[in-house]
Amino acid sequence: MEMVPSDENELVPKEIENAADEPRVLCIVQDTTNAKTVNERLTLNLPASTSLRKLFEDVASKAGYVNNTFDLVWGSPTDLAPLDHSSDKPLSESGFEAGKKNFLHLTDKDGEQPQIASDESGTADSSGLDDSSRDRFVGPLPRDGTVGCSSDYSSQSYSYSSILSKSETGYVGLVNQAMTCYLNSLLQTLYMTPEFRNALYNWEFEESEEDQVTSIPYQLQRLFVLLQTSKKRAIETTDVTRSFGWDSSEAWQQHDVQELCRVMFDALEQKWRLTEQADLINQLYQGKLKDYVRCLECGYESWRIDTYLDIPLVIRPYGSNQAFGSVEEALQAFIQPETLDGPNQYFCERCKKKCDARKKSPQTESCTDSGAENEGSCHSDQMSNDFSTDDGVDEGICLESSSSAGLKSKSSLTYELFSVMVHSGSAAGGHYYACIKSFSDGQWYSFNDQHVSKSSLTYELFSVMVHSGSAAGGHYYACIKSFSDGQWYSFNDQHVSKITQDDIRKTYGGSSGSRGYYSSAFASSTNAYMLIYRLKDPARNAKYLDVQEFPEHIKYLVQKEEEMEEQEKRQREIERNTCKIKLFCMHPVKMIMMENKLEVHRDKTLREAVEMAYKLLDLDGFVALDCCRLVKYDEFHEYLERSYEGEEETPMGLLLGGVKSSYMFDLLLETKRPEQVFQLYKPGEVMVKVHVVDLKTETIALPVTVRAYLNQTVTEFTQLLSQATGLSADTMRIVLERCYNDLRLLYVPNKTLKAEGFFRSNKVFIESSDSADHQVTFTDSHLWKLLDRHGNTIRLYVSLPVQSQLNRTISQKAGGDSGSLEDTFERAKGNRKTVEAILEESTEKLKNLSLQQQQQQGGNSESVKSTEACDFENIESPSQETDSTSLDNRELENRIQTSDPESNLQSEERSDSDLNNDRSTSSVDSDILSSGHSSDTLCNADNAPIPLANGLDSHSITCSRRSKANEGKKETWDTAEEDSGTDSEYDENGKSKGETQYVYFRAEPYTSDDGSGEGQKCLLVHLDKRITLAAFKQNVESFVGVPSSQFKVFRVYANNQEFESVRLNETLSSFSDDNKITIRLGRALKKGEYRVKVYQLLVNDPEPCRFLIDSVFAKGMTVRQSKEELLLPLKEQCKLNLSIDRFRLRKKTWKNPGTVFLDYHVYEEDINISSNWEVFLEVLDEPEKMKSMSQLAVLTRRWSPSQMKLEPFQEVVLESSSVDELKQKLSEISGIPVENTEFAKGRGTFPCDISILEIHQDLDWNPKVSTLNVWPLYICDDGAVVFYSPSFFKFRDKTEELMDLSDEGRNELMKKESSRLLKTGHRVNYSPRKEKALKIYLDGAPSKDSSQD
Repeated sequence: MEMVPSDENELVPKEIENAADEPRVLCIVQDTTNAKTVNERLTLNLPASTSLRKLFEDVASKAGYVNNTFDLVWGSPTDLAPLDHSSDKPLSESGFEAGKKNFLHLTDKDGEQPQIASDESGTADSSGLDDSSRDRFVGPLPRDGTVGCSSDYSSQSYSYSSILSKSETGYVGLVNQAMTCYLNSLLQTLYMTPEFRNALYNWEFEESEEDQVTSIPYQLQRLFVLLQTSKKRAIETTDVTRSFGWDSSEAWQQHDVQELCRVMFDALEQKWRLTEQADLINQLYQGKLKDYVRCLECGYESWRIDTYLDIPLVIRPYGSNQAFGSVEEALQAFIQPETLDGPNQYFCERCKKKCDARKKSPQTESCTDSGAENEGSCHSDQMSNDFSTDDGVDEGICLESSSSAGLKSKSSLTYELFSVMVHSGSAAGGHYYACIKSFSDGQWYSFNDQHVSKSSLTYELFSVMVHSGSAAGGHYYACIKSFSDGQWYSFNDQHVSKITQDDIRKTYGGSSGSRGYYSSAFASSTNAYMLIYRLKDPARNAKYLDVQEFPEHIKYLVQKEEEMEEQEKRQREIERNTCKIKLFCMHPVKMIMMENKLEVHRDKTLREAVEMAYKLLDLDGFVALDCCRLVKYDEFHEYLERSYEGEEETPMGLLLGGVKSSYMFDLLLETKRPEQVFQLYKPGEVMVKVHVVDLKTETIALPVTVRAYLNQTVTEFTQLLSQATGLSADTMRIVLERCYNDLRLLYVPNKTLKAEGFFRSNKVFIESSDSADHQVTFTDSHLWKLLDRHGNTIRLYVSLPVQSQLNRTISQKAGGDSGSLEDTFERAKGNRKTVEAILEESTEKLKNLSLQQQQQQGGNSESVKSTEACDFENIESPSQETDSTSLDNRELENRIQTSDPESNLQSEERSDSDLNNDRSTSSVDSDILSSGHSSDTLCNADNAPIPLANGLDSHSITCSRRSKANEGKKETWDTAEEDSGTDSEYDENGKSKGETQYVYFRAEPYTSDDGSGEGQKCLLVHLDKRITLAAFKQNVESFVGVPSSQFKVFRVYANNQEFESVRLNETLSSFSDDNKITIRLGRALKKGEYRVKVYQLLVNDPEPCRFLIDSVFAKGMTVRQSKEELLLPLKEQCKLNLSIDRFRLRKKTWKNPGTVFLDYHVYEEDINISSNWEVFLEVLDEPEKMKSMSQLAVLTRRWSPSQMKLEPFQEVVLESSSVDELKQKLSEISGIPVENTEFAKGRGTFPCDISILEIHQDLDWNPKVSTLNVWPLYICDDGAVVFYSPSFFKFRDKTEELMDLSDEGRNELMKKESSRLLKTGHRVNYSPRKEKALKIYLDGAPSKDSSQD
């Protein structure tokens, strides 16, 4: 861009001749300095020639910050340097792209948060932009690019900092609680009414009579004082709504502003009873209406006087397409008399007969009260047509009237009002004066006793409450004229800005021009909704009270509010200087990680912060204060970054790198014993958790923490570990666990830790022994197998069937002919053993097997290499010294090794496992039998018991590791068998046909805390998650008490939903620690079987779909065979005694009936079937009519227009898809001639319910098609719903008339239909959403019986 010298001899961009041709740069700035503002965006649309310096100024102005106290950096990439705030370089040459979105981040500068601009600093409005233009760019871009109230409302969101600086207009906005814009508009209007504001200030609150919280006048008084004296941009209205008795839900209810005005005025009158303000509302806003009927023959007049607070004006007369052009025209129509003649004649009491008469209802006697006080309001339906709301309305228009002077004649006489006698006060007393029009000069004069002055009945418009949107919803704001400077302002919630007459004219309505904020979402407009006028009378018009003129009680209130605001300001200052950071601590006694949030002032020292953290975590009595220190901590990686030695007196703001509400790191309160010394943690070190592995006992110890450097070599690291653990460095093997799913042996001496993949926090396993395992390839070694199993072991909670169900199942099976199953349960009943006996027998058996294996290992060293490690790990427990029972309840582990698949051990275990139904106290471990090859060895852990629920880092590992033995093995998935839940690798009993590699399984009983009930058994299971579902079921057989084929496994998810696991070849890799499994009795699926849910179809019942039973269908089974299988369960469980030829099965798609299944259809050949399939069972009243797939079964329902009634469903079976055949069949079952039969297809879900009041309008009757399978019918399958009736349309020969309903009858029928359709879940279109009534509770809270109001 060309640069030219300026007046100050500085180079500046050359002005573009045509600014409209200059490209624009769209900048979107995200404020990342505070958690409250991180979701906000500032949008600036700037010329490309704008300098960076000007960009910073604009951002500072719009964000409410002091310039040069923040940085702007690119949102992407994030590694670029911050922009130069002092540069005059244009945006186009600074990396900004015209015509595209340029994302920037507003960040802290030098670790300090930006300073918030205040009024005193004079920087909040330094940009020279007015308030409206500044607010307009915060939030969504303007829809029409115009300035003014109609487009000013761009977003209801605002930042807390944005309300701290007052608008340059001098006026304060109101915060929108959620949908309280209607309330804000009315409150601002009342505040800007001098007479109302001054009267409210003159009222004095008596604390002895009422609570401040529930006093509506007091809370309004406080609000008005804040609106006049506060330095904030916007204030809350929650105290006012709380005095209304509203809770937070009311903030989400939008109401009509005129309704609110009436309700609030009524509440104020109730609150002001017996006070000087008792008649204030009437004095200011009340008018009177005369309603009369005058006989045109005798002149007799019947009349009455009514009062009003507002005048509802009709914008467009009923039945007319032409709207009124102005308020004057609407007022003329409002008072226009009506002639009662013909059938509408009026019965005259004087004439004693019906006569023509003239009726005026209403006639305005005065637009305000009889005292002609100040305000009056005109409420209208939205002015959605071009409608002029002139600033001045002459009341004379309202007061002229036409009458006949009591005589009936063709020409009427016009009467002109020239005198109004006014009464100011109440019925108890007051003051009279007269307003009289002079016939010499046409001027009105006020004759008030000795005072005579010119008077006027002209009312001045000063408030326009605007509604932008539609009847379904929208937004309110107010355009209000200030009586102090004559300027119009837009009060749009928290935004207050100056506007012009052009902006007000945009609210007049009409179809041209801007349609406002909601124009794109609704067919609506932004229109004036409520107009407030004030009588122009200098003698009575009040002025706003100045602060110096306040009554004493208001001055006290101002002082009180200023003190509270100053206190709030100080609190904000403290908040701005408070560091908020996560705090962690491992409890020194309970050994649980505690978490809290430490809030410390930036000037507090580290020593003081330690004291605060000590008290916050309540460690007094557990550890001394001088045994605690704060260190820098990374929770995600469990990494201690550094300690702060020698910095005890350093301020926390400096130590943490500035004041922020969130940090990229945390703090840990580290504790020690008195005799210990804190370790030094240097920046740049990495933390390593070291687990020592003992191959002899197959145990893995608790971790020891050491710190190392990434540039250390493996040799140096080995020496460090040797010093920390006391193990020999010469024979040490180090295994690094990377990413929780990869084990790497560190064997290159000169390789650095960084090259090996070390990071901030690491886990290694070390082993140092002279065993031959060192000579074996790592992936074949005993060490690898032990670590591999350790990383894949998970903990599951298993709920077993209750004892009563199990006994019932046993008794049922015992009486059957199940062969070996019968023998099994006979043994189970005859040989019940106690838990202690089972444990003793199992322990003795495993000890003998252990001795046998040791002898085998001594004779053949090769057998060691093929041995699968089965012990889990041995963890030292703090309670092991005092818990003497732990040695008696040691964990029993099995080692699996090759042996004869038909060994006697298996049969012995089979016998024992059948008896283990009552285990409740001790643990019993058993391993998965790999293909029947097994021999057991006792793995004795002499040091400590194995922990069951905590202390195991490996339990968080969920990614599976593949062993070398499994490499290259292809996992086969059979699609058909995957659906059926079986696999070809398993036989009918679920036995594995191949070699299983993962064998670890250990279970023990535990007591559930969820109140499962008496007899409920639960297991805590540790297993290798790579085992299959079939192997899992085999291992829990002994605990369930029935064979694996007789129970089902359900996985329980977080929301307590249960899903059956049926694929026996699938592993448990998708499970993780503490997942829950429920086991239920019932036959498990075999190969080719599918579980099916059977529902009964009741076409004429209110609930047409009813669940019956679960059943099992098999591949190759015919429909008739499946029906035969259902007969007995239906009779026993559902009390349905059916004949096989008197019910059918049909397809179920959600709630819709579909294809009828014929008896000869075969599953998987003619009918596709899948897991968890659902079918309908339909009982037939006569033999099945469906004989072939070419037929079509349609459900028909007759509608009687003359009776407004729907008949029950009847099925029609068609031989083809012909419309003529359908109409012929409908004629046969109904008796309606074919030529007079009307039909339409039903819509929606079966039974396609529809209101009988809408059926003749909402359905497509008699479509002009010849076949059913084309649009708009698309009847291609069984189960379609067709409504039919005799002809009822006017343009065809009607054979049946629609019922003629009265209004009362229609309403009654509508209620019945609404009740019927709601019960069936049908959406009732004609029933509008019930809105919550707007109420103000005078006692500050809704009454208990408010629902009955």
